[in-house]
Amino acid sequence: MTVQARYRLIAEELRAAVRQGEYRDGGRLPSEEGLAQQYGVSRGTVRQALAVLRAEGTVTSRRGTRRVALESPPLHDFAELLSFSRWARSQGLEPGSRTVRQEWHPAAPEEAAQLRLPLGAQLFRVVRLRLLDGRPAMVERTAYPQAVGELVAPLPADTVSVTEQLERVGVLLTDADHTVDLTVADPQDAELLGCAPGAALLRERRRTTDPAGAPVEWSEDRYLPGVMAFTVHSSRAVPGLGRHSADGP
Repeated sequence: MTVQARYRLIAEELRAAVRQGEYRDGGRLPSEEGLAQQYGVSRGTVRQALAVLRAEGTVTSRRGTRRVALESPPLHDFAELLSFSRWARSQGLEPGSRTVRQEWHPAAPEEAAQLRLPLGAQLFRVVRLRLLDGRPAMVERTAYPQAVGELVAPLPADTVSVTEQLERVGVLLTDADHTVDLTVADPQDAELLGCAPGAALLRERRRTTDPAGAPVEWSEDRYLPGVMAFTVHSSRAVPGLGRHSADGP
């Protein structure tokens, strides 16, 4: 058997072991040396197998640990994307939040277009670090039009769900447009998420509207790899997925 075929076989066996629960979610795989001895191969062959698993999201690396088993990333149905906290609780995870920065600021061109505001109109920007079971998972950058911003600004810095707080005062988020793609970590992302600058992140950009169709928020969320997966339901009667170029809105 060639070295190339061997590392792929090892990746397949490790993948099966993770999905069958041999390594609990968040648990560490054996060391490279241990795996090399287990399979009777060199550490280089083991590294190739682990690289395959990291690329597909079966395992990842976190600060202070190596080769953490993810089983499968928690699925996040598009219907649940209106509230990160509700989704987390539905998965048996504890959501957390820390406000990094918040400020009133004139709307930039993209913000003005998405929130249907005049260029330069006052809006409220918030940068938050979102946590799952106490671990960094996502950096959330959200802009709110002035009327909504005035409701968000007084909230405590550790408010877990802004969506739930807005609902309590009658602001309902009922529809959203989502764009999901890849981006790279900027210095702030790297510091907050504990990853390297330039590392690949899953990005979701979202405009949410109320029952009347008025924009309530424009948000860009950046997730660590392996934290989140997205599903889309579509049917012939009600298409749920649009196609556009990577440079599109």
